[in-house]
Formats: sequence, structure tokens, C-alpha cells
Amino acid sequence: MKKVILVGYMAVGKTTIAKLLSEKIGVKYVDLDNLIEEKTNLSISKLFKQKGEIYFRKIEYEIFKEIMENEESLIISTGGGTPCYADSHLLLTGENSISFYLKASLSVIAERLKKEKMIRPLVANQSEEQLNEFIAKHLFERSYYYNQATYTILVDDKNPQLITEEIIRLLD
Repeated sequence: MKKVILVGYMAVGKTTIAKLLSEKIGVKYVDLDNLIEEKTNLSISKLFKQKGEIYFRKIEYEIFKEIMENEESLIISTGGGTPCYADSHLLLTGENSISFYLKASLSVIAERLKKEKMIRPLVANQSEEQLNEFIAKHLFERSYYYNQATYTILVDDKNPQLITEEIIRLLD
């Protein structure tokens, strides 16, 4: 095994699952957003505000590609939009990678995002109605890219341990 890549919308649990998976199988995990923050010395929300989404997506792709080209076995928690820009979805299916789409329903995502608005620049200023519409639109636009993953894991009504165990079974 070289790379295990977790993709999916914001707040589906990619980072939580990456950490648990790392503990269970003994492979280092990286969070793409954290790597971007380290490289730019800016939080994701400040990066969006100061440099804009296009700049962010460019940096995100460069770092993701760099990680994928390195030989180290890793578990990678991507950002919600990572596979949707700059042909990043093509990196999900390489011979040295296995990817998992953590799929949640619109209602589950909306409920989680309401609690995290301050740390989510794309949804910070949205009303509840706007948020639901925003998520629905994104899920529709991004579904093609997310579905390029090797496997789809439904996460509604499952705790992180159960999701992690499901991934481990698929890795065997």
C-alpha cells in the first residue's frame, strides 16, 4: 500500500477518519489543508480572503501532486474541493493509490456545517436556506469527481470507528 486518499464534501469526517485509520494500521496521515496552512503561513480562511480561491486551488493542487509523487506510504485527508480542480481526480486512481469517497447526505452535512461556520470560509456568511442550497449545488457539481474514488463509503448514521473498520476491510 502506498497512498490511501479520503475525499468527500466538507464536514464528512475525512480528517477524523484519517487519524483513526493511521492509528489502526500504523501509516502516517497528512491533512492537505494543514499542509497548505504550513506552506503559506496562513489559515485556510485567511488564504481565501487575502489571495482568493484560484490561488488556493493552485497551491492545493501543487501540494497534493507533490504528496502523490513521493514514495512514502500515507493516508491523505483532502479538502472538500481537492479532486474537483486541476485534474486532481486523476490522482485518485493511480497504481499506488486507493481512494475512498466518504459520502454523507445533504441534511447531515448541513447540520455539521452549521456548527463549524467560523472555520469554513466557503459557508461562513450563509443563512440556513442559503447553506442548504449551496451544499446541494456543490454536491451536484462535485459528484462526478468524488465518484472517481475507488470506493464509496456511506457515512450517515455511522460512527468514525465503524467507518474506519469498513475502510480497513476494503484495504485487505
